[in-house]
Amino acid sequence: MDVIRREIEKVDLKSPIYIEGLPGVGYVGKLVVDHLIKELHAKKIIEIYSKYFPPQVLIDNNSVAHLVKNEVYAWKNDKGGDDLLFLAGDFQSVSSEGHYELTNTYLDIAEEYNVKRIYTIGGYGVGYILEKPSIICAVNNESLLDELKGYNIEFKKEEPGGGIVGAAGLMLGLGALRGIEGICIMGVTSGYLVDPKSAQEVIKTLCQILDIEISLEDLEKRAEDMEEIIKKLKEAEYTAKGAVKEKDESFGYYI
Repeated sequence: MDVIRREIEKVDLKSPIYIEGLPGVGYVGKLVVDHLIKELHAKKIIEIYSKYFPPQVLIDNNSVAHLVKNEVYAWKNDKGGDDLLFLAGDFQSVSSEGHYELTNTYLDIAEEYNVKRIYTIGGYGVGYILEKPSIICAVNNESLLDELKGYNIEFKKEEPGGGIVGAAGLMLGLGALRGIEGICIMGVTSGYLVDPKSAQEVIKTLCQILDIEISLEDLEKRAEDMEEIIKKLKEAEYTAKGAVKEKDESFGYYI
């Protein structure tokens, strides 16, 4: 068992756009795609199992064990816009070989559904808490840059530093070899915590690009909860620094 695809349903889509959002930095990609699937009531059509996922099962609310998997969902746009495919799931590969094998499976699905463009979603960790979220972007074809300049997206030279790891990057690189356009949208995030605030910014921009409207209420509530956590962390850090300063000053007095 390298990669096993379980087809649940075959659907008829019009050259859909493919959107990937697997777990990664700040869980930005996963938050975005899981939210879109939920709000659009997208239908699960494929399950993907692999020996390259962690060797474990997940336990549901009824104490039933399920083998870890990734999933593909489909949504038909009744308003005449682009249909969508979503790649969501529990994990990415635990090995470099697995990343390539799984990405080729994801792209095989893209070709079967005549996908011409892929959006991969991720987080770009900067190592500190941000006051205001922002978005950076990378493409696999320079011709796509002009199309994206009208949106709330930054293009920075040689950023993200170190490249884009995992499915979000490989789907662009391997997709280009198959003639599929690829755009990676990254929410800038601390990298320390799950970041629904960054995910909100990415969704707003992605919905503008795709010309769709969805509610952000659930993510807004999660973002508010996370703001409270960050506030408490900052207060704890400030208190700890004060304690260290007092200790240093007392040592200075006695020395």
